[in-house]
Amino acid sequence: MSDTEHKIHQWFATHMEQTAQAASTVAPLIESVADACVSSLLQDGKIIACANGNANVLTQYFCTAMLSRLEQERPALPAINLGADATTYSAICRENRFNDTFSRQVQAVGKPGDLLFVVVDDGHKANLIQAIQAAHDREMQVVVLSAREKSDITSLMHPEDHELTLNDLPPHEATPLLMVIINAICDQIDQKLFGG
Repeated sequence: MSDTEHKIHQWFATHMEQTAQAASTVAPLIESVADACVSSLLQDGKIIACANGNANVLTQYFCTAMLSRLEQERPALPAINLGADATTYSAICRENRFNDTFSRQVQAVGKPGDLLFVVVDDGHKANLIQAIQAAHDREMQVVVLSAREKSDITSLMHPEDHELTLNDLPPHEATPLLMVIINAICDQIDQKLFGG
C-alpha cells in the first residue's frame, strides 16, 4: 500500500470512529431536533437556517433536502438559507455591519412559530449570536448544531431550544459528521411527517 493509500484509509478510519462515537451520544438529540422542526412545520412555520464559511454548505444542503427531498417523494417543506443570497449578504456587509448579516434577515422574515437552524463549525460567531437573539425576539425556537462542546452560544439557549454539540472537533473533521447528523435529522422529519 502506498503512502497516499495509507493516508486515505486513515482518513476514512478516523471518520468512521468519530461517527461511531457520536452515534451513542447524539441519537436522542437528533430526535429532539427533528421533533422541534416537525412541530414548527405543523404550526405553519418555516425553518430559517444560517451558518458561516464552510458550514454554510451544510445549511444549504439541509434547506435543499427540505425543499426538494432526502429520499422519498413528498411535498416541499418551507426552509430558507439566509447565507444563500449573496446580494443581500454583501449589501448588509457593505456598511460594515457583518454582525447584522443574519439578524437583519431574521427580523424581516421570522415570525412566531418559525425555527432558526444554526450550524457552527468554528471561527466567527458574533453574527450567529445576533441571529439567535433576533429569533428569540421574534418568539422563534432555535436549534444549534455545533462542532464545539462549550461556546458563548450555549448561554443564549432558552429551555425550549436545542443544542447538539460534538467533542470540539476541528472543522475539517466536524463537517462530515455534521452532514451525517443533518441527514439523520432530515430522515426523521420525513418519517414523522410522512411515514416510510
